[in-house]
Amino acid sequence: MARVIEANKEATVLQPPPFRISRVFHARREAVFKAWSSADHVKRWFSPETYSVPDAKVEMHVGGPFEVCMRSPTGDEHWVRGTFVEVTPQRRLVIDMRVTDSAGKPLFGAHTEVDFADALGGTRMDVVQTYTLIDPSMAWMVAGAPEGWRTTLDKLEKEVVRMQGGAETGVRSVVHATFHLERTYDAPVARVWKALTDEKAKQKWFGGTPGRWELLERHMDVRVGGSERLKGRWEGGVVSTFDATYHDVIPHERLIYSYVMHLDDKKISVSLATMQLKAEGGKTTLQVSEQGAFLDGYDDAGSREHGTGYLLDALGASLRD
Repeated sequence: MARVIEANKEATVLQPPPFRISRVFHARREAVFKAWSSADHVKRWFSPETYSVPDAKVEMHVGGPFEVCMRSPTGDEHWVRGTFVEVTPQRRLVIDMRVTDSAGKPLFGAHTEVDFADALGGTRMDVVQTYTLIDPSMAWMVAGAPEGWRTTLDKLEKEVVRMQGGAETGVRSVVHATFHLERTYDAPVARVWKALTDEKAKQKWFGGTPGRWELLERHMDVRVGGSERLKGRWEGGVVSTFDATYHDVIPHERLIYSYVMHLDDKKISVSLATMQLKAEGGKTTLQVSEQGAFLDGYDDAGSREHGTGYLLDALGASLRD
């Protein structure tokens, strides 16, 4: 329920409860953060579905402007006039915004906090907006924030794809890349092998963030010709699916498998992965190599390498339990 607060001695304003939304983007934090950094980027995505942004001014530094004109399908215009009050590269933005009508009349304020964090498959972006309703007749605009932000973040997802070299609808692209990672764990090789091949042990580290990701399906059968699937729904509604087939399984020594990643019904990559384990006293060194075909801009080698490193660190943490 909205509460009334004193704005000054002559007037009061309504302050609805804060609004929160999260979305996981299959891209590195640098790309998602950069999408907020200039008018060229912001004009492509910072408006709800059916709205456009004909004009914007963005200077990403403390005290810099964040000004966006949103135009409705009927031609009505509302301005978001904001100022950056906190800028921590690739991690956090805070913007004090005020929404006005075309004549400049203030309608409501929106103190906006945006946090960026690594997540399985890419970057999690958390948005919290705290509203101050100046014109009570505009309460409907604040009430529409959940749907407005949902479709706005759909646009942001497309912009991030474009920024990474993704193709427009109907045009296809493939980027081929290889990466190598290595981790040494303070655990015997048998325990690391179990973390890679036992379903209960693997679910401790191979999955989405608890509370922000809903498990839909999980099974694994680690043998030559066996398969593995992990499917889950992120807070923003996007469903990611990992489908793997095992081609070489040498206990305590080597795994080779191919896997396909989907976002909803979009195939975003096809990869070949090799994991090699080496016992060194009571410790284990794990070497991971991947060769990938990244499709239509929905992933790139840098993002996948970063995400795989995140998972290998989570594997290490699970071995300490």
